[in-house]
Amino acid sequence: MDDPRFPGIETPCVKICVVEPETGFCIGCGRTRMEIGGWLSMNPEERRTVMAALPERVATLTQRKTRRGGRAGRLATR
Repeated sequence: MDDPRFPGIETPCVKICVVEPETGFCIGCGRTRMEIGGWLSMNPEERRTVMAALPERVATLTQRKTRRGGRAGRLATR
């Protein structure tokens, strides 16, 4: 997806910018803070390399999560 503010620069940003503390990956796009901050200074090849890794990162984020709420979560804290 192209950002209208920076024509011609493809970005994986989906405007859900929350970095998951355990992995350091954004839960929206899968990038690290360093990758997000340096995105505009990367050349197209560097951006494509990062983007190729993102689907696996995002999938890993959802696999790592375990449900901690509900009755089982309350009982575990007692």
